[in-house]
Amino acid sequence: MEIAENIEKRTPPVFDFEAIFKKYPTEYEESMNTVLVQEVIRYNRLLKIMATSLVQVKKALKGEVVMSEELETMAKNLNENKVPNLWIPTSFLSMKPLSSWIEDLNQRIVFLNDWINNGTPKVFWISGFFFPQAFITGMLQNFARKHTIAIDKLAFDFKFLDDITYKDIKEKPEDGCYIYGMFIEGARWDLENHRLTESLPKELYTDIPMLWLMPKEDRVPPKTGVYNCPIYKVLSRRGTLSTTGHSTNFVMYMELPS
Repeated sequence: MEIAENIEKRTPPVFDFEAIFKKYPTEYEESMNTVLVQEVIRYNRLLKIMATSLVQVKKALKGEVVMSEELETMAKNLNENKVPNLWIPTSFLSMKPLSSWIEDLNQRIVFLNDWINNGTPKVFWISGFFFPQAFITGMLQNFARKHTIAIDKLAFDFKFLDDITYKDIKEKPEDGCYIYGMFIEGARWDLENHRLTESLPKELYTDIPMLWLMPKEDRVPPKTGVYNCPIYKVLSRRGTLSTTGHSTNFVMYMELPS
């Protein structure tokens, strides 16, 4: 009971979808409005099921409603510090225990609320997206429409900004987006030589510097000097194809100087 009440207190309220859609309508020139609205829809699905199921499990523990098998499993999950099975179908992909998952959820909601209240961010926390693939596509769509270029002729140029942090960014780039919040496993970024290098002893995961993703027309990728690094949402490096045709885990490839 106490665990359920604590989680309920830490569960953010659902977003006011109508107000957000009115403030960020679908626009040809700004695909990020659609990205934001889609993110709100996805997070609202999760927040709604969290709110209703927490109320029900508390009632079941009090004996006010029948303790169904579903609620019994949820109560067991909560006691074991696991994300309840009931939430997983509508949850963002995660391998974290419940306590860390709730903290992550709240950080993601803060990121979206900042976007909603203050306008499209100057720099994006890519780890905060429910579906980062839509963000990547939206970035390409904005560039393609702005410069009247077919989207299938575009590819990303990768510029790592390792001399500043996301907090130093005062303006959006003219094209593309600044992103941060990525980590690499089994290697590290060499700040002196501005490239990938071997990990330090006992250091498995390290931060990737802030990145400027810049769409380019007919870009020819370099054949040497880079590692074509796959980006995943979580460490498991496996996923399934969703109904959109995208992987539930794999996001894109990123060229890291090596």
